[in-house]
Amino acid sequence: MIAKDVAIVGVGSSNFHKLYAERDASRDPYGLAADAFREALDDCGIDKHEIDGLLCTNLKYGRMGDVLGLTNPRFVHDLEGTGRMSGVALQEACAIVQSGLADVVACVYATVGRSVGLKYGGEDGGPTSAYDTMYGMTSTGAYVSLMYQRYRKLYGVPDDALAPLAINNRRNGARNPNAVFQREIDRDEYLAARFIAEPLRKLDYCIINDGAVAFIVTSIDRARSMRKTPVRVAGTAGMGELRNHYTSPDFYFSTCEAVGERLYRETGIGPGQIDCMQVYDNFLPTILFTLEGFGHAPRGSSWEWVADGAVDIDGSRPLNTSGGHTSESYMQGFALHVEAVRQLRGEGGARQVEGCRTVQYMCASPIVTSHIFTID
Repeated sequence: MIAKDVAIVGVGSSNFHKLYAERDASRDPYGLAADAFREALDDCGIDKHEIDGLLCTNLKYGRMGDVLGLTNPRFVHDLEGTGRMSGVALQEACAIVQSGLADVVACVYATVGRSVGLKYGGEDGGPTSAYDTMYGMTSTGAYVSLMYQRYRKLYGVPDDALAPLAINNRRNGARNPNAVFQREIDRDEYLAARFIAEPLRKLDYCIINDGAVAFIVTSIDRARSMRKTPVRVAGTAGMGELRNHYTSPDFYFSTCEAVGERLYRETGIGPGQIDCMQVYDNFLPTILFTLEGFGHAPRGSSWEWVADGAVDIDGSRPLNTSGGHTSESYMQGFALHVEAVRQLRGEGGARQVEGCRTVQYMCASPIVTSHIFTID
């Protein structure tokens, strides 16, 4: 989808570090979402009654609309609480604005996973779950572990290949006052972390935490009258790869490649023109799969590419500058969208990428999505 006339104009997010410090079983996801929504409104300088579209993820739109005082939106929808939906939510918001179904769309997400003890594994996963469980396949992490084992065998990948990604995320988190984890780690600490689903270690897994995110989407023409410089959605594309299991025989390569080719063609922007990357990283091997599928690194060699410093803040293509899902927070992709906006506005503080003019978001999952953001 070409979305050159659509922009993100306001963003808001929780202080994830503060929320992580103390569990609170009574913490309300709708209250957290309302706080992020208010911050996003203030960010773009509009009144809430200008919002006429509401997209909720991991939240029910009925209650969310009542809490926010948006009781008569022209378009409303809720999406399941999975990470692939952050990209889908933005795509849907762009389509809604372009079609005229609504003029100003708020996308909101919240979770209280840490406080309620959410495990992201072991639940009833559908018709094959009884067979999966007997083999220890009780979580998405177990499936990614199997894919990564195969990837390592095919390409001769060493045991410490994910260490640069874990170190990079923690280094960036240390520059981010809102990040859950603000202490750097080294290779020895990474290798000392216990296995969860071998070969994946604890430091290869996303955080389970509390928090909320909101972003507001409208037409570029309307955006120009708002408080801050709009971040243009230069283009977005997606494709499903649907199976009973969270696995892909080629590590989502073909699907990512198809999505990337369409996105690069429609925007006229290729991997070499990307200044900053925000990559959905529920587990660190997903970053390797994503970089290869979208043409940023050679197939089978992304683990060498990231080790050479390309993804550092001062590298050729900085990656997950807020700390990503293993250091900043696990907002299932939504906070990565907010970070893209802040980087393009020059609001990254100590983690700011110098001269940032283009950011690409990528998600390799059963619904692959990618967007390219630019600033005028």
